[in-house]
Amino acid sequence: MPVLMFLRRAAEAVAAVMMAAMFGTFLLQILVRYTGRLTWLAEAVPLLDPVRYGWTLEFCLALWVWIVFWGGAFVVREDDHVTFDILREAVPPRLRRAFIVVGSLSIAVGLILALAPTWDRFTILRLKKTATLSSLFGDWIRMRDVYSIYALFLIAVPCRYLWRAWQAARGRA
Repeated sequence: MPVLMFLRRAAEAVAAVMMAAMFGTFLLQILVRYTGRLTWLAEAVPLLDPVRYGWTLEFCLALWVWIVFWGGAFVVREDDHVTFDILREAVPPRLRRAFIVVGSLSIAVGLILALAPTWDRFTILRLKKTATLSSLFGDWIRMRDVYSIYALFLIAVPCRYLWRAWQAARGRA
């Protein structure tokens, strides 16, 4: 499955780039905040004026939302989750597979059912502007764009769990 390995590596690379961007923005935020307290330096170098960098906090928060849901959808493997599997490990393999099928289908159905209300909320969020990101990206960015990763999460994770249920039903999990 070289294609799946490539996609996994690409998803990890995207998460790493987002983390690096968040870290760089965080460092910029610290630099500007503490050099901006030196009023003589902020007056001498207008780029260090802290008022110009209000977007850094919102950008870090938006990146954090994207990292969490991107990672949950595409990077975190099933083995990485914390599970309480005492009961599952104590039963015979056939019943264990049934547990996996029922659990996987429950998660998939729950997330699929959450998709319609989430989409309704996105129609409202398309009207709301971000507080400060327009100074960085322009006036086109909306709150819907910030939280759109959640919709992708609500599509990708059920697909993963439906695949897992299918594999368990065929005796491969």
